[in-house]
Amino acid sequence: MMIPLRYTYRSLLVRKATTAATALGIGLVVFVLAASLMMSAGVKKTLGAAGRSDVAIVLRKGADAELGSGVDDPQVGLVRAMPGVKKEGNTPIAVGEVVVVVALEKFGANGVANVQVRGVGDSSQKLRTKVRIVEGRAATPGSDEVIVGKGIHGRFAGVKLGERFELKRNRPVTVVGVFDDGGSSHESEVWVDLDTLRSAFGREGSVSSVRVALEQPSSFDGFKLALEQDKRLGLQALRETTYYENQSQGTSLFIGVLGTVIAVCFSVGAIIGAVITMYASVANRQREIGTLRALGFSRFSILVCFLTESVLLALAGGVLGALASLAVGNVEFTMVNFASWSEMTFRLDPVPRILGTAMGAAGMMGVLGGFLPAVRASGVSPLAAMRG
Repeated sequence: MMIPLRYTYRSLLVRKATTAATALGIGLVVFVLAASLMMSAGVKKTLGAAGRSDVAIVLRKGADAELGSGVDDPQVGLVRAMPGVKKEGNTPIAVGEVVVVVALEKFGANGVANVQVRGVGDSSQKLRTKVRIVEGRAATPGSDEVIVGKGIHGRFAGVKLGERFELKRNRPVTVVGVFDDGGSSHESEVWVDLDTLRSAFGREGSVSSVRVALEQPSSFDGFKLALEQDKRLGLQALRETTYYENQSQGTSLFIGVLGTVIAVCFSVGAIIGAVITMYASVANRQREIGTLRALGFSRFSILVCFLTESVLLALAGGVLGALASLAVGNVEFTMVNFASWSEMTFRLDPVPRILGTAMGAAGMMGVLGGFLPAVRASGVSPLAAMRG
């Protein structure tokens, strides 16, 4: 015969102060764990949204990012002639882009932060169909005009619609538009005309990468094979989705590991708090336990009852922590992307898997915190308990 669940539930309500304190402690652990995992997932989602499976990115062989890559202009022409490249009429849809990082004064912080600047060409828009101007207008080709992603708009000195900042010393540019790209990492970039950026930084004759639209996603293997077999080029090809997945690994891993370590440290304190709470409950309820034993409830049912009480207490805290993490889901966070060493804006990604993991951690803390007190409760002698 098992003790009714209603008895366990009412026991928690009777001890409101200790129940609330323990639940809040566990809730804090769940919040830290869930928020860190959501941040890690948010970084992956933000960078992943910038890639398409039917677009390939070409880099110098050995380079793992656009910042460390270089492709000469004659090589760009050879890339366009590779099999599998999509064409508009007789013109291949492929564009060379230059990526640099500039230091700008950041509002709300001391000193400067890195911002990624991308030199784009006429075909760049065809490769990024989600990009749209939400304020102002598009930059005039060949001019000293730029458009900025909405993620960094107004966060840096001069990076606001109608304002100016120095792309390089004595080379000011004017912000004429703000663009949206469906929440991708491009929203943390400044876009400028390709030739303007190359002349400002002395990069004439080369680009950082070449983006190529493929006839279809399955065309990638043939394109990659033809490109990398030509030893004269010294280039490598990646799917754009794979490239951005690789770019997210370092930052997302750092956030996930750091958050998990902090959560584990906090969980030790939360488990200790649960143990103390349950031991105090056992000590104060000796007569209750004796009465339950006298009524015919077995030691096992007593153990299950107290262990269930501890798990319910932990799950209540887990719900509080999960709700708190969901509440910050729409808040924008900024941090340095380790792949580009530039500022990136992103939001938490509250996927169900993460919430399930957090609630599972809460239940485990309940089991660990309540097991020993439950064993002690099950071992109480009914006669000794009734005597007080």
